[in-house]
Amino acid sequence: MKVLITGGAGFIGSHLADELISGGNEVMVLDDLSTGSFDNIEHLDGRKDFRFVEGTILNEALVDKLVEQCDVVYHLAAAVGVDLIVKKPLESLITNIKGSEIVLEMVYRYHKKVLITSTSEIYGKNTNGPLKEEDDRILGSPLKSRWGYSTAKAVDEMLAYIYWKQKKVPTVIVRLFNTVGPRQTGAYGMVVPRFVNQALKGEDITVYGSGKQSRCFLHVKDVVNTLIKLMNNKDAEGKVFNIGSQEEVTVEELAKKVIDLTKSGSKIVYIPYDKAYEEGFEDMQRRVPDTGRVRDAVGFKPTINLDGIIKSVVEYSRKH
Repeated sequence: MKVLITGGAGFIGSHLADELISGGNEVMVLDDLSTGSFDNIEHLDGRKDFRFVEGTILNEALVDKLVEQCDVVYHLAAAVGVDLIVKKPLESLITNIKGSEIVLEMVYRYHKKVLITSTSEIYGKNTNGPLKEEDDRILGSPLKSRWGYSTAKAVDEMLAYIYWKQKKVPTVIVRLFNTVGPRQTGAYGMVVPRFVNQALKGEDITVYGSGKQSRCFLHVKDVVNTLIKLMNNKDAEGKVFNIGSQEEVTVEELAKKVIDLTKSGSKIVYIPYDKAYEEGFEDMQRRVPDTGRVRDAVGFKPTINLDGIIKSVVEYSRKH
């Protein structure tokens, strides 16, 4: 197939491009390189089955042209990372909402199938777990920019669902829970590469808040393989799927594990949320997915545990 990946020069998008090309597909990548990097896809440049287009999903004419040329669309382009969302809330809202609306309108126009990547941020402060796809969202005040990303992604999901229900557009929605692996940068608040880079440099490892908040991390290879399986599954259309690990770890435990696996002399330093982000910042204290639906749909099962994930990031970071 001819595949369009929006945000394909990003961390997850570039791995998805690799996997699709290895499966015999032709891949077009659209990326404005605001958070992605050409370095992630440079090894594909010059191939006959790969094409890179620098541009934004807000460019309606460009998206129109590219969607017309492809068979399916993986829509990954978005403003990502808590740090970026807090610092540039307006740009993030416009990119995430208007950009998705443009992509959905074009796949409707040309009768294409689309996979929309959403986020575990959807659940907000809901600390129940494991979280199921139909569980309630619990958010703070709309005046706190922290919740802008969650709100924008919720609008994305609603748009995709309504395009499927009302206009019969074949859509698949996935909620990603803390995807990690090579090529991920710590520049936008992603915790594993940030901890690894600090440990390798012998710097203090900065844990925001108490460190008692817990997360589950999944390797990017497990994620992209699952995205492809869902895209190829007719029964997945019109549905939303959690994709994540159930290997729960606190951020404090994660920092200790990184120190151990890198044999670093780094110390752990705790920084209040107000200083790390902004005054009144609110965080989720627990985020664990229920993955029963995706397991039933495509046989999802993580293949790389947390130690393996950290080691892969350490190896990549040492080389780069």
